[in-house]
Amino acid sequence: MAFLADALSRVKPSATIAVSQKARELKAKGRDVIGLGAGEPDFDTPDNVKQAAIDAINRGETKYTPVSGIPELRKAIAAKFKRENGLDYDWQQTIVGTGGKQILFNAFMATLNPGDEVVIPAPYWVSYPEMVALCGGTPVAISTSQENDFKLTAEELESAITPKTKWFIFNSPSNPTGAAYSAAELKALTDVLLKHPHVWILTDDMYEHLTFGDFKFATPVEVEPKLYDRTLTMNGVSKAYAMTGWRIGYAAGPLPLIKAMDMIQGQQTSGASSIAQWAAVEALNGPQDFVAKNKAIFEGRRDLVVSMLNQATGIVCPKPEGAFYVYPSCAGLVGKTAPSGKVIETDEDFVSELLESEGVAVVHGSAFGLGPNFRISYATSEELLEEACKRIQRFCAACR
Repeated sequence: MAFLADALSRVKPSATIAVSQKARELKAKGRDVIGLGAGEPDFDTPDNVKQAAIDAINRGETKYTPVSGIPELRKAIAAKFKRENGLDYDWQQTIVGTGGKQILFNAFMATLNPGDEVVIPAPYWVSYPEMVALCGGTPVAISTSQENDFKLTAEELESAITPKTKWFIFNSPSNPTGAAYSAAELKALTDVLLKHPHVWILTDDMYEHLTFGDFKFATPVEVEPKLYDRTLTMNGVSKAYAMTGWRIGYAAGPLPLIKAMDMIQGQQTSGASSIAQWAAVEALNGPQDFVAKNKAIFEGRRDLVVSMLNQATGIVCPKPEGAFYVYPSCAGLVGKTAPSGKVIETDEDFVSELLESEGVAVVHGSAFGLGPNFRISYATSEELLEEACKRIQRFCAACR
C-alpha cells in the first residue's frame, strides 16, 4: 500500500515559487541574479495599515477569531463591494481566508465531485488547475491567443462547456498576461453563461485596482446581475495594498456556498490571523490615495519593460491593461542556439538558458498553460528592470 496519497500524482509544484527559490539559491552562492518571478509588489505596506495591526496587538486582539472572519472585516468587505463594484451583499455572505488561495481551495473542496469539470482560460495562474485536481475535479483548459490579447471569446467559452462543467474561472486583470476585459468584452462571456444555468462562476479580482490608462475595471455580476446567485467573487488585500505576507483573501457569494466554505475552513485552519484581519479592516476602510500613486508607478514600469523587450531580437511583447506582469513570446528564439551551445527548443529552455547566461530569473509560459512565452513580474525598481531588460536583449542578440 502506497504511503502518499494518489492525489499528489495529479499535481505539480508551483513553477512561480520554484523560480523564486532558484533565484534565491543562486544569489546565496554569490551569483548576480535579478529575480522577476515573484508576483508581489515591492512597496511596503502603508503606515496606517501597519499601525492598525500594532493597535490591535496593544488592544489584545490576539485570540481565535470566528472561522469566516471578524464581523468588522466582513462588514468592511460588504461595504467595499457596494462602494466599488455596486454589488449588494449582506456581511454574512462574505468569508475571510488565509490568502486568496485558501478561498479558492475551499470553494473547490466544498463543491467538486469526481468528474466535475472546471473551465479555465489559458494562460492561467499556475495554481488553478492544480487546486481543481487536488479537490477531485477535472481542469479543462481553453487556449487563448496572443493575437486576441490572450482574452477568451464567447465562442471559445461556449465550445468548452459540457453537461459536466461545474465552474468557470475568470481572472481579470490576468496573472500571467495582465490582460483585462472591458465591460463589453465581459458581457459577451456572461451572455454565454446565462444559457448554461448549471455553470457557476468563480471570479478572481485580485488585481482589480491595478489597471492602467482609461481602462475601467468590471466584474461579472456587476455586468450581469442575473448571475448573482451562482457567482463567487474573490478578492484580497495582497496586491493593491502591498500586503502579500499578511495572508488575507476574501470573497462574497450565495449564502449556502459561504456556509459550506466556512465548514471546510472550520476543520482546516479556522480563522485567519486576528492581527492581519484588523490590518485589513483599515486597508479597506482607510485612506485609498496610495493605491493610485502605486498604480502610476506600475504603469511607468510596464511601459519601460514593454518598450525594451520589443527591442530584443526574437521577442514580441504585448502591452497589457493591468496587473504587474507582461507575457512576451519567445517564439523567435525557438530553434536558435544559446551562448552555451544548447539549442533552444522550448520556452522552458529559453528561461533556463537566460538564467544561466545572464542571471535573469523569469517563468516559462508552458507552466501557465500556453507557450512559447515567458512571464515577467515588473514589481521591482525601474533600475533593476532596465538592467534585466538589457541582459535579455544581450542574451537574445547572442543566440544564433
